[in-house]
Amino acid sequence: MERENWASKLGFMLAAMGSAVGLGNIWRFSYVVGENGGGAFLILYLASVLVIGVPLLLAEVSIGRKAQSDVVGSFQKLAPGKPWFLAGFFGVVASFLILGFYSVVAGWSMYYFWNYLTGELFAVPSEGYGFIFDSFITSVYQPLFWHGLFMIFTIFIVLTGVKKGIEFANKLFMPALAILLLLLAGYSLSLDGAMEGVRFLFQPDWSVLDDPSVYIAALGQAFFSLSLGVGTMMTYGSYLSKQHRLPGATVGIGIMDTFFAIISGIVIFPAVFAFQIQPDSGPGLVFIILPDIFAQMPFGGLVGILFFLSLTLAAISSSISLLEVPVAYFIRVKKWSRKFASIVTGSIMFALGIAASLGMGGLSHITPIGDYNIMDSMDFVASNILLPFGGLAMALFIGWHFTKQQAFEATDLTNSAFRNIWYLLIRYIVPVLIIIIFLNTLEII
Repeated sequence: MERENWASKLGFMLAAMGSAVGLGNIWRFSYVVGENGGGAFLILYLASVLVIGVPLLLAEVSIGRKAQSDVVGSFQKLAPGKPWFLAGFFGVVASFLILGFYSVVAGWSMYYFWNYLTGELFAVPSEGYGFIFDSFITSVYQPLFWHGLFMIFTIFIVLTGVKKGIEFANKLFMPALAILLLLLAGYSLSLDGAMEGVRFLFQPDWSVLDDPSVYIAALGQAFFSLSLGVGTMMTYGSYLSKQHRLPGATVGIGIMDTFFAIISGIVIFPAVFAFQIQPDSGPGLVFIILPDIFAQMPFGGLVGILFFLSLTLAAISSSISLLEVPVAYFIRVKKWSRKFASIVTGSIMFALGIAASLGMGGLSHITPIGDYNIMDSMDFVASNILLPFGGLAMALFIGWHFTKQQAFEATDLTNSAFRNIWYLLIRYIVPVLIIIIFLNTLEII
């Protein structure tokens, strides 16, 4: 079976950007910034993207492009007979777990988008948005319907192919998402009191840096927002031909991913401060606090439609990259057709999502890890164990398994003035920082 390729370097960049830009940039970024004091955290986050994110992104994409294989096959091809390929299996498992619960949250976004589109959520419900949200996510059938619908969209795009499905979808979704967010940001900035939110986001309060957890949160957000460690970027890199140079592409992806995160902050925080809401409102900020704000805004219903459409587009662009990781693996190993591999793996992820969704309601008494419900347990294992392990393996593989010259050749850095800085980062700094993130999230340090 002939291996598929991207139609263009731009197509790869948009797809990789789509993988990186997801719920993490809009939903997670907004409340993590809010909880960690705003401007000073943002500066730490930008530094973390530069120091850990972009170097590791370049390493991951280069492994896939050099091997021209999936996340497991790449390690097997470049280091035959050695256990590096186990990191690839961790990536495949992580993709199942992440999309299992990610698609449930994405289904919530689709539900909100539909209910804004029909006008149901234009006005504050008599019970309040908090009650509406809680009663929705704890019910049995409604969240499963939207979760299933989201997975159908995702499966359809992936089974259509790399060029006609994934690349074409991202060529539509990413410009549309950028336009939507810029429109929303412009509107948010026009609100009375919006400048307080801008100051919160961009004017550093250095006193928050007295708390060591802020540094770890910034490193973690940079690592997770760029979709590193799960193998999505390695898989996407494997569809690149050798003539496409990597450094410029990966820096561009890092810049655009950061752009989307900052624009999301400009959408959210001016509105939050304009209506005197606490910025550290946590994960409920998007689904409970923002609808309350939209209801008080001029044209708030339209803003709600655009915002949740943006959130849904961001979720789909990430979900197709997560599904592509096991699809590419099973196409190679089992010789399955793309259509069959997409439907089978997508169905397994849907089944995992059923458990995650029911864990919010009828199965909330089941706590696989400590006090975590099913969804939070899936998130904990994938985000705090499998992803850091995958990222660490990729950094060590490029930095220690390859010779220095092989690493430069794989990443197109042979003639770059920055090659030694990148090599120092990927060989020493990045592995240490990932280990620190890993130990901190497990509360060992």
